[in-house]
Amino acid sequence: MKKFNKALALGLTGAMALSLAACGNSGSSAATADTASTGSDEVVTLKWVTVGNGQPTNYDAWLEQINPYLEEKIGVNLDVQVVSWGDWDNRRNVIVNTSGEYDILFTNMNTYVNDINIGAFYDITDLVKTATPDLYASIPEDYWEACEVGGKLYAVPSYKDSSITEYLVWDKELAESTGFTIPEAISMADLGTMTDVLTQMKDSSGEASFPMNQNGATWAAFEYDNMGTGLLPLGVKYNDSTATVVSVLEQPDIQATLDTFHEWYQAGIINSDAATKPEENAYKPCSVAQGWSGAAKTTWGPNMGVEAATTKLGPTIVSNDTVRGSMNCISANCANPEKALQLLELVNTDSYVRDLLYYGVQGDDWDYTDDTKEWVHKNNANWTMAGYTQGSFFVVTPTDDYDFNQYDEVKELNEAAEPSVLLGFSLDTTDFKDELANCVSVYERYKGELLTGTHPTEEIVPQIMADLRAAGFDDVMAQCQAQVDAFMASNGGASAETAAE
Repeated sequence: MKKFNKALALGLTGAMALSLAACGNSGSSAATADTASTGSDEVVTLKWVTVGNGQPTNYDAWLEQINPYLEEKIGVNLDVQVVSWGDWDNRRNVIVNTSGEYDILFTNMNTYVNDINIGAFYDITDLVKTATPDLYASIPEDYWEACEVGGKLYAVPSYKDSSITEYLVWDKELAESTGFTIPEAISMADLGTMTDVLTQMKDSSGEASFPMNQNGATWAAFEYDNMGTGLLPLGVKYNDSTATVVSVLEQPDIQATLDTFHEWYQAGIINSDAATKPEENAYKPCSVAQGWSGAAKTTWGPNMGVEAATTKLGPTIVSNDTVRGSMNCISANCANPEKALQLLELVNTDSYVRDLLYYGVQGDDWDYTDDTKEWVHKNNANWTMAGYTQGSFFVVTPTDDYDFNQYDEVKELNEAAEPSVLLGFSLDTTDFKDELANCVSVYERYKGELLTGTHPTEEIVPQIMADLRAAGFDDVMAQCQAQVDAFMASNGGASAETAAE
């Protein structure tokens, strides 16, 4: 993978000084700060707050397995709070904004930069290399750089499907019943060539063959890096060496894709209620999903109750946002940041720790199939911690459901991923946050109708762009370009400004 230099410091404020204030209750690391600092053998308890399906019912039995192991290895006990998905946003905001009691917090690109700006997270730039060299070595350098903000590092990324690959996912039997040969890969530009087979599938089943809900095809512009703004209409093409910030909806390739959606909508390939349909169909004759081809056998097919096949759609890309999809940060108030990093080192390098976090209680939720510990047999699907939030996929022991390790393919995709030209760039939105928020609001209002093909491209795009420009879109784009140009100049690359000269 291409190597990039450090991100340009953009003047972000908020010093990450280590506070001596308590970051937890009497069982937290703060309670043992004095004894730990004097070299005592007293065990440090670290509180990790994360998201999932709520606290496991057999949580106490799990602690009885993992804590003695952690205690022996690094002198740590673990206290995990699993917040349910529906409560996560509110609970996370309260924890961060009130300097709540935690040592480690799961986060992602949606809130990462803002939380750094308010001083929530500890600066691990140097400590992760000196205190936990095995952790640092286990994750590619570019992925660490993707988590930098202002040239500093505040998170440990989960090394997983940290690049993005989109796939057309087919009901194999239905697609092949039309005489169609499912291709291994196509480009985004060739999406329209699927119209004939999708029409035949629709006619055969009597239902929309490419059903959508109100979120629409959010993947349509995945080749554009929107710099973490959350604004699909703004971005830089991932492989544009000049790093020109463009109005994405006005680009010919995107308009061609939107034209295809409208053609499909008119033909009944996309359902007529797509723009207002709240839920996705469980069964979709054809759809697009992010992941890896092996997921057709392990996840996508089983979830639909059919045999699934895949077609890779477009390139595999790594960007700041793809890496920042899962990270764990240490509280700026953590009394034992080195211990917190040592814990995350084990999570990312020790298969037994990783298996306990990923699968649950050994002997209840799962067990190794034999003494070699090469395969895990899952006894149930009751474990409520979300595996992707924790750490590396590549030390998880594979299950015996299949005769292959699906994460081998994930690693291959990561290693072959094409880096965005903005990998390592962090946008400072301070000077235009209101305009950006207004633009995001406009986009969200139109998103469903735009990305489901409900209206002709030549009608809906000018309408959206008029409203975006009234909300300050052009100013946002100009300020983004200025920061991108400075980043490119600092990394020895061409900027949009120099390219135009």
